[in-house]
Amino acid sequence: MTETLAAPRGEQVRVEPCPKRVRVVVGGAVVADSAHPLLLLEAGHLPVYYFPRGDVRADVLEPSSTTSYCPHKGEASYYSLRVGEVVVEDAAWSYESPLPGREDIASHLAFYWTKADAWFEEDDEVYVHPRDPYHRVDVLNSSRHVRVAVGGETVADSRRPRLVFETGLPTRYYLPRADVRTELLVPSPTTSQCPYKGVASYWSIQAGGQRVEDGVWSYRFPIPECPKIEGLLAFFNERVDIWVDGELQARPQTPWS
Repeated sequence: MTETLAAPRGEQVRVEPCPKRVRVVVGGAVVADSAHPLLLLEAGHLPVYYFPRGDVRADVLEPSSTTSYCPHKGEASYYSLRVGEVVVEDAAWSYESPLPGREDIASHLAFYWTKADAWFEEDDEVYVHPRDPYHRVDVLNSSRHVRVAVGGETVADSRRPRLVFETGLPTRYYLPRADVRTELLVPSPTTSQCPYKGVASYWSIQAGGQRVEDGVWSYRFPIPECPKIEGLLAFFNERVDIWVDGELQARPQTPWS
């Protein structure tokens, strides 16, 4: 799960140097490899890496007739990638003559995240989008009493939750499996990826005469930076009733409502 985030300090666009080595893989080959990428943060958008042109393989770039215009950056030119027999249309773009104030991204190329086969920050593969340095995930042990209900039927009841505070998201309550009535959960084929937590598996909830599709998720094998949520179950606050210390929590309005 992920959300679009604003650029820091109220700026519409912010560009800063990134100290990580970043690589892009397409068609089994590394097409960009840089120890000096730029990270562009734009309000309402996910972070984007911009690579110095010298760190991108020129032999795989094919100019495209596609262009686009951004009122904050200027006109972008696009490139397709040809790696052996693999052709990825309009996979990269560049602002060759950006608007005044955005000269920092001139002579740089950016890639659509989903049009690459894999991305690496140093030697760790990263999923979904670049990690935003202003995005925090804090996991705290708690003794608060958390109860989850669907249609008036209790689905989970715990006094040992772990609370996850993540930038831009409502508080999530991760509960030990032993405190959840797992017989009310129906395995789902749905999965999702989070660059800060890993790959999540889902369950639907059948309780109180209702069915809540994909209402529960768990990170069975979270990334090493977030080990405290391993194997715990979390419920969408937006879709179920959650009481914390006896107080019913308001259902937040989010993309998952």
